[in-house]
Amino acid sequence: MRVAVTGAAGFIGSRLTEELLALGHEVVAIDAFEPYYPRAAKEANLRAAAAHARCTVVELDLRDALIEPALDGVDVVVHEAARPGLDGGWSDVRTYQDCNVLAVGRLLDAALAAGVRRLVHASTSSVYGRYAVGAEDQPLRPVSPYGVTKLAAEQLIRARCEESGMEAVILRYFSVYGPRQRPDMGYRIFAEAMLDGAPIVVFGDGWQSRTNTYVDDCVAGTIAAMQDAVPGEAYNLGGSTEVSVLEAIATLADELDVEPIIEHGPRRRGDQQRTVADSTKAAAAFGYDPTVTPDAALRALARWVRSMRPLPVG
Repeated sequence: MRVAVTGAAGFIGSRLTEELLALGHEVVAIDAFEPYYPRAAKEANLRAAAAHARCTVVELDLRDALIEPALDGVDVVVHEAARPGLDGGWSDVRTYQDCNVLAVGRLLDAALAAGVRRLVHASTSSVYGRYAVGAEDQPLRPVSPYGVTKLAAEQLIRARCEESGMEAVILRYFSVYGPRQRPDMGYRIFAEAMLDGAPIVVFGDGWQSRTNTYVDDCVAGTIAAMQDAVPGEAYNLGGSTEVSVLEAIATLADELDVEPIIEHGPRRRGDQQRTVADSTKAAAAFGYDPTVTPDAALRALARWVRSMRPLPVG
């Protein structure tokens, strides 16, 4: 199968690209290399895949580039590209709109023109709002520009694909984490601060919680959905165990063998207080089964962060 992955140089996209290649697929790895975080980090993420004979890397921005040639002969598009994050969202709504809605509309146009059979769209638990607890039929009440624009993208995809007949699948990821995590994401920030001996700023009381999704479980679920999910449906992909921010910090600190310095700040606007994924629907439809425990996942992340540090001199 020939698969196009957008955001292929990112945290999830690069791991997805590698796994698709390992399974024998051809991959068109599309990325704008936008400087949301350093280009060098994205190039490092994609380096192994880019050297593969069945991988074609295409640098383009979905907001304004000609997309259709990159999708020539593609069977499935997995859309991982987005403007993520909560910080700064309220002061830059236009960027979220352009990256998360306009770009999706242009990608849909190009995919239809190229004859793509199926689109798998990476959405987020942020579409549910401050409390994302339960199955896919819970209320959709996003509280951040990120969540609002990701929900708008879901609706745009549904409308266009129902009209055109192209298959579409929505995957709502719950707080993906693991090696290659972006530098603006909480667990990586915590690990970096601990290694620097710097304070960790916890927004709120620290008892906000997540059923985080380890990146390998997320990738496995995405590939299974690419092949077996029911068109037109949305599915939660989450972890199986709820962990608070303070519990996660304690595990990271134990793996790094440091004593964390914790400072508390005000709760961030748009932040989720609690997420508990019910992934029963995904399990029934395509066998989604997250297997990596939070303890193992956080320790793997901590070891990766430490491995990225320069070796001590002398």
